[in-house]
Amino acid sequence: MAERIAIIGAGLMGSGIAQVSAVGGYDVTLRDVTDEALARGVAGIEKSLRRFAEKGAISDGDVDAALDRITTTTDLGAAAEADIVVEAIFENVDVKKELFTELDRICKPDALLATNTSAIPITTIAAVTQRPESVVGTHFFSPVPMMKLCELVRGYKTSDESLERARVFAENVGKIVVVVNRDVAGFVTTRLITLLCMEAVRLVETGIMSAEDVDTACRYAFGHPMGPLQTADLTGLDILTNASANVYADTQNEAWSPPELIRRMVAAGELGRKAGKGFYDYE
Repeated sequence: MAERIAIIGAGLMGSGIAQVSAVGGYDVTLRDVTDEALARGVAGIEKSLRRFAEKGAISDGDVDAALDRITTTTDLGAAAEADIVVEAIFENVDVKKELFTELDRICKPDALLATNTSAIPITTIAAVTQRPESVVGTHFFSPVPMMKLCELVRGYKTSDESLERARVFAENVGKIVVVVNRDVAGFVTTRLITLLCMEAVRLVETGIMSAEDVDTACRYAFGHPMGPLQTADLTGLDILTNASANVYADTQNEAWSPPELIRRMVAAGELGRKAGKGFYDYE
C-alpha cells in the first residue's frame, strides 16, 4: 500500500485512527504537540492491539507489525510527506481552521485533507485553504477499532475524486461507509444521536424517568447496545453538548438546545467516564 497517512492528534480518536490505519497496512505518522501525549497515544494503541491478540482476532506478529508502521512526531511539518492527512484534534472550529491553514501551506498539492469533526461543516474548514476540493469529512466513531462505521461528508467544493479517495481509505481500514452529500451542522449521525440524548436528558431533568430506566428502555425497546445517557457519558458530556449546540446554532430548533441539566453538569466538571462521573458514577 503506497499511500502514507498522517494523523494529527494522538488522543482517543487520533490514536484509534492510527491503529486501524496501521493494521490496514498503511505507514502512519502520528503527530501531537507533546511527547507525553504521543506516549499515551501509542500506549493506548498497544494495549488495544494486545487485547485483540488475546481474543485471537489478530496474531502477536500482526501486533508488532502494526506498531512498527507507526512513527510519532511533534513536528507538524512531517505532514508534508503524507498522501492523506486526517485531523483529529479538539472539536473547536477556530482551532481546526488554524490547523488547516497550516496544513494547506505544508502539505503537497495532491494530498487529501480530512477532518474527523462530528458536527462542524466541512465547507467552513475547507474555506481557509486554497484547495477546498481536497478537503473531506471522515467522521470515525469511538472507539475507532471497535466501531464499524465511517461517515464521509462532502463539503460544498469537495471533489468526486477526493470523496472516492476517502472511501477507499476508510474501506481499507475496515469501515462501512455512508456518505453525507451536504454538510449541514451535525451531518446525519450526530444530529440523530444528539437529538435522542438531549431528549433523554430532559426526561431525567423533569423527573419523568431515571437515567438508568431511560437507558434500559432504549436498550430493550430499540435494541440499542447502549442507552443514550450511557453514550453521553462515554462520548463526554462536554463534547456532546458542544455538538448539539452547533446543530442548534445552525437550525435554531429547540430540540437541539442543550438542557440546563447537562450544561450545569459540564460546568461542574461532571463530563462522564473521563471525569469519573456523569449520569453514572465511574469512581
